[in-house]
Amino acid sequence: MTTSIDTSTRALSGGSANGADRTPARRRRWWAEVGWKYPVAVVVGFYAVFPLLYVASASLNPRGSLSSSSALFSAFDLSNFAALAETSYWTWAANTLMIGSIAAVGAVLMGAAAAYAFSRFRFSGRRASLTSLLVIQMFPQALAFVAIFLMLLAIGEVVPALGLNSKLALICVYLAGALGANTFLMYGFFNTVPIEIDESAKIDGATHAQIFWRLIMPLVTPILAVVALLAFLTAFGDYILAKIVLVSEDNWTLAVGMFQWVSNQLTSRWGLFAAGAVIAAVPVLVLFLLLQRYIVGGLTAGSVKG
Repeated sequence: MTTSIDTSTRALSGGSANGADRTPARRRRWWAEVGWKYPVAVVVGFYAVFPLLYVASASLNPRGSLSSSSALFSAFDLSNFAALAETSYWTWAANTLMIGSIAAVGAVLMGAAAAYAFSRFRFSGRRASLTSLLVIQMFPQALAFVAIFLMLLAIGEVVPALGLNSKLALICVYLAGALGANTFLMYGFFNTVPIEIDESAKIDGATHAQIFWRLIMPLVTPILAVVALLAFLTAFGDYILAKIVLVSEDNWTLAVGMFQWVSNQLTSRWGLFAAGAVIAAVPVLVLFLLLQRYIVGGLTAGSVKG
């Protein structure tokens, strides 16, 4: 009886010792596979959040200089936000929202129509057209700035509404510049929709327009949301094209107008600029929140199928 008790005691003590030996190994394995990600996530999060906190702090600092905002939230004053009413900020904001919204809707409609045609129809020149779109996207957009300026200058002599200092002309430039990329982005997603849906609808007597609007478009909503978001952000944050096309102050966008506040080093108004940037981030943030459930699916689905 005593022998069996001693044997059991040694077995239990040996088992606990082996468990203690395995614990450091498990911890090392956990740090090697998973644990190292947490410090990296903290560093990346700080790197992403700190500029936002700095801008928010500068917008609340009445002194209006970046050097005085080195201590985060050392002052809390809304004078910079109140001063926006004395400028053309809200006019620029309205111009930006209008241009961005129209450009987003236009990019979705034009890109979806082109992608549907390339995905569903077989016609002469289809492969050459797709190749041409791909080749055009290889060249940087900066190469077209001079050409766009001269083209709008010539068109404005005939059709002033499409010349320089025209918001409609700027929208057309945005739509043309993004058509190739949007078409390729949507093309891969349209190919994931089974062709049998189109064939079944045709048997029931549906036209191509009915198939496109009532069947295909609801099925590709994620990629439509992604394209709309990208087009809106491009128009919202663009400076160079907007500066080239829009001449008068009443037609400026936020990027062009707010840059004038900090373009002169001696008279820069960084507090006002930071306040305007904080308010300008609101519509973009709202749009992201509204479309977040579509973004991941829309960006990835077309890349693995079709």
